[in-house]
Amino acid sequence: MSEAGGRGCGSPVPQRAPWSLVAATAAICLVSATSVWTAGAEPMSREEKQKLGNQVLEMFDHAYGNYMEHAYPADELMPLTCRGRVRGQEPSRGDVDDALGKFSLTLIDSLDTLVVLNKTKEFEDAVRKVLRDVNLDNDVVVSVFETNIRVLGGLLGGHSLAIMLKEKGEYMQWYNDELLQMAKQLGYKLLPAFNTTSGLPYPRINLKFGIRKPEARTGTETDTCTACAGTLILEFAALSRFTGATIFEEYARKALDFLWEKRQRSSNLVGVTINIHTGDWVRKDSGVGAGIDSYYEYLLKAYVLLGDDSFLERFNTHYDAIMRYISQPPLLLDVHIHKPMLNARTWMDALLAFFPGLQVLKGDIRPAIETHEMLYQVIKKHNFLPEAFTTDFRVHWAQHPLRPEFAESTYFLYKATGDPYYLEVGKTLIENLNKYARVPCGFAAMKDVRTGSHEDRMDSFFLAEMFKYLYLLFADKEDIIFDIEDYIFTTEAHLLPLWLSTTNQSISKKNTTSEYTELDDSNFDWTCPNTQILFPNDPLYAQSIREPLKNVVDKSCPRGIIRVEESFRSGAKPPLRARDFMATNPEHLEILKKMGAASSIDAEDGLRFMQEMIELSSQQQKEQQLPPRAVQIVSHPFFGRVVLTAGPAQFGLDLSKHKETRGFVASSKPYNGCSELTNPEAVMGKIALIQRGQCMFAEKARNIQNAGAIGGIVIDDNEGSSSDTAPLFQMAGDGKDTDDIKIPMLFLFSKEGSIILDAIREYEEVEVLLSDKAKDRDPEMENEEQPSSENDSQNQSAEQISSSSQEVDLVDQESSEENSLNSHPESLSPADMDNAASISPSEQTSNPTENHETTNLNGECTDLDNQLQEQSETEEDSNPNVSWGKKVQPIDSILADWNEDIEAFEMMEKDEL
Repeated sequence: MSEAGGRGCGSPVPQRAPWSLVAATAAICLVSATSVWTAGAEPMSREEKQKLGNQVLEMFDHAYGNYMEHAYPADELMPLTCRGRVRGQEPSRGDVDDALGKFSLTLIDSLDTLVVLNKTKEFEDAVRKVLRDVNLDNDVVVSVFETNIRVLGGLLGGHSLAIMLKEKGEYMQWYNDELLQMAKQLGYKLLPAFNTTSGLPYPRINLKFGIRKPEARTGTETDTCTACAGTLILEFAALSRFTGATIFEEYARKALDFLWEKRQRSSNLVGVTINIHTGDWVRKDSGVGAGIDSYYEYLLKAYVLLGDDSFLERFNTHYDAIMRYISQPPLLLDVHIHKPMLNARTWMDALLAFFPGLQVLKGDIRPAIETHEMLYQVIKKHNFLPEAFTTDFRVHWAQHPLRPEFAESTYFLYKATGDPYYLEVGKTLIENLNKYARVPCGFAAMKDVRTGSHEDRMDSFFLAEMFKYLYLLFADKEDIIFDIEDYIFTTEAHLLPLWLSTTNQSISKKNTTSEYTELDDSNFDWTCPNTQILFPNDPLYAQSIREPLKNVVDKSCPRGIIRVEESFRSGAKPPLRARDFMATNPEHLEILKKMGAASSIDAEDGLRFMQEMIELSSQQQKEQQLPPRAVQIVSHPFFGRVVLTAGPAQFGLDLSKHKETRGFVASSKPYNGCSELTNPEAVMGKIALIQRGQCMFAEKARNIQNAGAIGGIVIDDNEGSSSDTAPLFQMAGDGKDTDDIKIPMLFLFSKEGSIILDAIREYEEVEVLLSDKAKDRDPEMENEEQPSSENDSQNQSAEQISSSSQEVDLVDQESSEENSLNSHPESLSPADMDNAASISPSEQTSNPTENHETTNLNGECTDLDNQLQEQSETEEDSNPNVSWGKKVQPIDSILADWNEDIEAFEMMEKDEL
């Protein structure tokens, strides 16, 4: 850094400058910019920052300690059942399990986090465990992408910091590049995936048998995602630079070259999925979220790490297209690569939260602040960022697997601005994790952010990234034992040294970019951005950008704000929206006939209208259904930290309209609840547990109500069933009047119900809360549980581990479309004796009948429907020749012409991220 520090932020960067000049420029400017913002908000005291940093350390100890105690050497921890997740020993979760390779994934992914958090003794122990226990020659089919970023990246990050510690002379004196040798072994195991005509890798490979052998059980795939093929260059180039074996960097460069060549030339965008043999785009929608995200990230970071100008040129070309088409501040909406003015969907996924951080590295601060603030408002509404949410900020997919991307962007924005506002954002993230995700055996992913229910999963990236970014957010330079600015973060937050840019440079750096497109030099910045340009001399600059977005979520201003306003200004008639369509309206039918025929604008309106009709139909179906409910265990030692997803009933007390029901649970006798209870004294004033089957749900409810129960939980009699693998359903009545049932009734599948039953066996008295969503925990209980100081955090963690040692057999499977970016739903047939109405656990979409609003130029929401009506009346009055008395084509015949397009949209809607 010292060599680069002598260069001003306006100094040009030479084309083949050493790492300290090329790669560190962004970091230098980020640091130098921090003084600009000190007056923007109340600064956080050194003591409070240190307190929050210590809190992050305690949280990491809680997660890492429980993994090592209850899961190691398994790949991941199952925090609700306090055991390890081993591939093949748990029911398959689909593609999600492709990250697991029986190679102690969480330990490898956490290596460099230990050093960042100044846990050097633990790091040395962890490295010894990896060298002693980890086997990379397992007969397991794994994701090339996930294995690269998590395992290869983890080994390289661990090696990078191991040699740094060895040079310091205190730790790792015995180390002799053993992690690097493991990384090289893994690299060679991944190389057969690149045996395609295009150079794009197969998405999966068998660690033992490769691709082509019959035992491999893979190699038949034809498609891969853009990010899967384009997120290899950092790890593979680092492996080549560390070892001198150029083959890894060559293969990664070839894959990137092919993706660049296959971009859509008129829009300069890439699709989500590509055929690895032909190079044809399979999914032609484009965004910055799942499926594409890290491809863009690695283009810019490859320039930073390797100093190759072509990567920067490609990134800038793509970035210009992103800001032209996808960016609709503060939203980032997917578009079609061939028709980039046409939105491909009306929702956003959580993975795009990394993009503000990438914009900081690019030096484009204003849109980074805008998008980050929008995401923060969504988090404040739902406590976490849902896996997907609509343009009017409603939940689309309700899961949250403790993703770190928002924390990443928060860290980079704070580094760029020094604005203490982002410290407060980080504080909120810490509070929400402890309040809603922390369980006795670690941190559990959220199954539904609306109810607060949990999943039995704690992904390795949670330890690799979340705690790293949160700790760095609050740490001062002296809190870290090495200079973080000497390294670049991979997409998994692993650290690679910037000096690699001048090591083993045997790769040809032919600039192929200009072969494909004529580039405008004005689009590329060859100097470190001047802070006076990035940040106007106004300490309230960032606040002025954020302020208009403070209430954007609560106001729920819908999509298309900017483009609709532009249409008003131009005098064009607003397009017909699906929510307004009436088959009896001659004007609407005339508009339908024009769509796709009169002009390209009409064609785009037609495609948008068809998409909206499909979404509207789906929304209307979902609105007929009820959202899931929550069963929250509030007694010791759970204290509200375990939340189970429950199905509602069509009868009894509606928990969404009445106060929640709280009480101790008791099993009914007979357990099926199909006759008068023989133990009324046991269930009097309590919540009765009943087994499903042998009679109607309503009959069970009446029997326990007559015995004095204040509520009921029906537990599925199908052993092994779980809400993670089967759709929740709504318990139906018995065809008779059920107004006599006054108590709330909820349904739990077998796996969730077993948690309560096992808790009763171990603790005897178990108290639960039945509600429409999880409630905040009891502050007094929280105070009792929180460690009073850093010194007794170890004791606190030990108590939590001890209190949760029960081995309940809950299997965590995420297989609904909403639950995962890659997995598929399975079905579960209801018992013949129980009437059930199928519902989805992740339904909360915008009401198509509500008035749509837009934001006027003053930032206020106005009634768009009124504007549309006024505009329509004005145009009709001004054109007396318009006549609607013509014979109109029947709607059925119009829609019949669109069958192929509608099917295409339906396929796109079903596509997983």
